[in-house]
Amino acid sequence: MILISNGKEVATDVGFACGPLKQAKGLMFSRRIPDNYALVFVMKKAQKVSLHMLFVNYPIDAIFLDEQKRVIKTASLQPWISTCSCKAKVKYIIETSHGKSDKLGISIGDKFEFENQCK
Repeated sequence: MILISNGKEVATDVGFACGPLKQAKGLMFSRRIPDNYALVFVMKKAQKVSLHMLFVNYPIDAIFLDEQKRVIKTASLQPWISTCSCKAKVKYIIETSHGKSDKLGISIGDKFEFENQCK
């Protein structure tokens, strides 16, 4: 389960992309993302990152977190054509259903709570 600091649930079904192959694949080739699902990318160390939407057939929200699991950027990505990068160093990226960030009022500085499954 992922929670933001105001206690609102973001996802109850959480997957983790721990290595380069799982991170490269991400949500590619999946048919849809359920509203209660989130995929958490865990970088080995905080770094500048970028995302692409090639072979993703539906829109998603991406939430970029620092090492303290604080939101440093949010983005809404469109199928196939969107790309997104973050100038700040990122430790975690959360990909979740489209509109979730706005629906829950997720904003810069919010703190997420979850157990890193990639240790």
